Amino acid sequence: MKYLIVGLGNIGPEYELTRHNIGFLTLDRLADKEGISWKSDRLAFKSEVKHKGRSLHLIKPTTYMNLSGKAVNYWM
Repeated sequence: MKYLIVGLGNIGPEYELTRHNIGFLTLDRLADKEGISWKSDRLAFKSEVKHKGRSLHLIKPTTYMNLSGKAVNYWM
């Protein structure tokens, strides 16, 4: 079974460690824990991890927060 997990945030260094990027930071923490890396793909940085027989597709949209629906829609 496949799952899509989206970490929302804003791109750019001015938002990097702010509350606006809690979704990005959460997925980064998960990726670090699992030892996986991110690759740039259409409208997002994407990674994939297997957990208890499930495939988790992680994305961090490369659009600003208010346009993240485009990335989510594409990856769904």
